[in-house]
Amino acid sequence: MTQKNEEKPLPAQGLRAQAAPKSIAGGLLLATLGAIAFSGKAIIVKLAYRYGVDAVTLIMYRMLFALPIFAAMAWWASRGKAALTRKDWLGVAWLGFTGYYLASFLDFAGLAYISASFERLILYLNPTLVLLLGLVLYGRRITLTQVIGMAVSYGGVVLVFGHEINLLGREAAWGALLVFLSAVSYAIYLVYSGEMVRRLGALRLVGLATTVACICCIVQFLVLRPMGAAAVAPEVIWLSVVNATLCTAVPVLMVMMAIERVGAGLAAQAGMVGPMSTILMGVLILGEPFTGWVAAGTVLVIAGIFVFTRGK
Repeated sequence: MTQKNEEKPLPAQGLRAQAAPKSIAGGLLLATLGAIAFSGKAIIVKLAYRYGVDAVTLIMYRMLFALPIFAAMAWWASRGKAALTRKDWLGVAWLGFTGYYLASFLDFAGLAYISASFERLILYLNPTLVLLLGLVLYGRRITLTQVIGMAVSYGGVVLVFGHEINLLGREAAWGALLVFLSAVSYAIYLVYSGEMVRRLGALRLVGLATTVACICCIVQFLVLRPMGAAAVAPEVIWLSVVNATLCTAVPVLMVMMAIERVGAGLAAQAGMVGPMSTILMGVLILGEPFTGWVAAGTVLVIAGIFVFTRGK
């Protein structure tokens, strides 16, 4: 009897063995789809700009439609949890302002001057900015491999920047600066959010911080624009609905679910499809030119970030 029981595998062990590959495959699929959906944001914004809307109005509509989703997310994640302290609310407000409101607004403003593919390449430098902030603020060391990866990726951005200057003129420099500052703002959010993520949980913090950002964008519109500015083309409304749902709320959930299944490292590597999907959609949907300079710059940025992440 004992020998027979030893030869028979435990059902729970068998289920875990079968579920593990499925979980990894599902996590990688979620991370990839989330990266592609995030990339669609730039395409939606560029399409909306064709109808004469400005950044303040456009981001207001995006956040207006996203607000109920993120408020529901915050409520769901807060069920049965302890109430936030005054310090917690201040932290949430600060992270919502820097990580989602300021980063989003600067990104939208920059997209008025540069191509969607170049915007995505700049934002893809975010891990390097997080590392540099860690060096400045906390004295964290940087390995030689990371330095090499950063040099390669920034070289790729400079290469595409030169192409954008020749194609779009001096305004491309202003747009690139705005998008780069957007990446810096989001990096600040990532650096300072670690403690609050551990205390509040990722879903709860994201829900609360993005709700704060939505309110900031709506208030910004009410302060800077007359109510008549809300009268936009119907296409802008529908594009904003798509942006708020498929390109904002849905990918946030996808990436979080992917990280739960495969970890942040694998999820980040699957996210490398983001710049390529943006370039492809930019060419097919927006008619943006795809030249050898863009291809070379993209390869350098992706390769540099890959080397950079391997150097941790």
